[in-house]
Amino acid sequence: MPERKRAAALRYDTGGQAPKVTASGRGLVAERILEVAREAGVPIRSDAALTEALTALEIGAEVPEEMWQAVAETLAWAYRLDLSASS
Repeated sequence: MPERKRAAALRYDTGGQAPKVTASGRGLVAERILEVAREAGVPIRSDAALTEALTALEIGAEVPEEMWQAVAETLAWAYRLDLSASS
């Protein structure tokens, strides 16, 4: 049986301790998360290991410290995309 698609969304507010999980799901829920992100122009990054770890967290949970580096790399990637798009 093929693995169902997973997706998670994060939000980081300046001044916050860590990003928080704002959406998480599998299958049809994951498809909807991705659809909403595309419609909003939010960059989508495919990272199976990070997605698996994030979808294990509760919605509203802060990303644990052991995941900060992976999340920071993803946020830096999205920031670079945003900079190159606005140039």
